[in-house]
Amino acid sequence: MATPVELTPALAARFDQTCICLNVQRAARIVGRRYDAALRSAGLSNWQFTLLMMLNREDPPTISALADALAMDRTTVTANLKPLERRGLLAVQVDADDRRVRRVVLTEEGRALLTEALPLWEKAQAALVEQLGDVERAALGAAMTALSS
Repeated sequence: MATPVELTPALAARFDQTCICLNVQRAARIVGRRYDAALRSAGLSNWQFTLLMMLNREDPPTISALADALAMDRTTVTANLKPLERRGLLAVQVDADDRRVRRVVLTEEGRALLTEALPLWEKAQAALVEQLGDVERAALGAAMTALSS
């Protein structure tokens, strides 16, 4: 039987400093807010911009492929697509070869909004890249890749 751990303020401080999950989530929220602020004038959140950018492909992705690419479940992806579909920024279409499969297509309205929002994203991206510097940016990219595989 394991020895019980004493819950102390020192343990909480160590958790705050060392918990990978907490620190990745905290950083993601802070970074996400910066992109949200940058994209607000285009009427998009950073998450909506990401979804639309994921649709900017030669072959429209399936909902399952989107879910896999985003490391999410299909129902969450579908729920996040619905407001964008209602705005006319994307369309969910039946696959030509398999009627059971749905493909998500960027509409002309979505393409126009994405074109408008791209410079806003680029400015936010450049500010974060500058804040991190080349070495930290490369290390962050490598760490995220390692954690995602």
